[in-house]
Amino acid sequence: MSFQAGRGTVKGQSGFNANHDAETLFKAMKGLGTDEATILKLLTSRNNAQRQEIKAAYKTLHGKDLVNDLKSELGGKFESLIVALLATPVMFDATSLRDAIKGAGTDEKVLIEILASRTPNEIREIIKTYKEEFGHKLEADVTADTTGNFKEMLVVLLQANRQQGVQEATVQSDAQALFDAGEKKFGTDENQFITILGNRSAEHLRRVFDAYMKLSGYQIEESIQKETSGGLTEVLLAVVKCARNVPAYFAECLCKSMKGAGTDDATLIRIMVSRSEIDLLDIRAEFRKLFATSLHKMIQSEASGDYCKTLLLLCGGDDA
Repeated sequence: MSFQAGRGTVKGQSGFNANHDAETLFKAMKGLGTDEATILKLLTSRNNAQRQEIKAAYKTLHGKDLVNDLKSELGGKFESLIVALLATPVMFDATSLRDAIKGAGTDEKVLIEILASRTPNEIREIIKTYKEEFGHKLEADVTADTTGNFKEMLVVLLQANRQQGVQEATVQSDAQALFDAGEKKFGTDENQFITILGNRSAEHLRRVFDAYMKLSGYQIEESIQKETSGGLTEVLLAVVKCARNVPAYFAECLCKSMKGAGTDDATLIRIMVSRSEIDLLDIRAEFRKLFATSLHKMIQSEASGDYCKTLLLLCGGDDA
């Protein structure tokens, strides 16, 4: 992950004072009316570790829970965004997965996005936190709610056992195995796709994709779309995109969340919050390359009010 260090838009505040910030937030919610501007400016100019200290200081000083107080003062999408900023990253992922699985129908998109894009270490942490927080095994909840090859691919990703580095000896044979499993035969052997795409490192997969292209004349994405269907197609494509370029994958997800009729606010919030300290600068650059507009301008045209202001502060600037 080191190569991505410092590619976020949100940085810690120097001269940070948790007690001072806790008091500022307390005052912003005291009495009649709420000072939303103060709340959103303060929380977007502190990093997640500092926000955790503010939560602790708030409880120490006032005997109250900061998140609960904010929830009682704010509403709608703005509230969801502020509450998301106050969760630890691993807790936010675990809760997003829980919400995606809970209730009628599964939000497959959330499972795919998180499990395809997080590092093996992050996935192991999510599994641990999920168990501690909800008293269930994440894998058991995922398998109870999904079926077939789609379920199998998610289970492979949950093992978080991707190999490290490039295995020179198997680049060619992996490409051949994918070709034999799809384009070359009548019907598809989905298991080969699941095993190879679920267990090789990103660097290794990029080499396999090049070899596959030489061998078959197709980009691996084209073959996946032709040879598989449903949730399996979506998760395999997400894994391929993340192996090629994680920020470009998120740029595409962000564009999709805002394009067309209505905005998928849950996805917009999830990506803007979860990538704000990792690679949002790179996501912005990829967004500008891929689409005819900037992330900043698209958010401006899709969101409004304090919700929009907060998203734009997380975005951190416009790319003309």
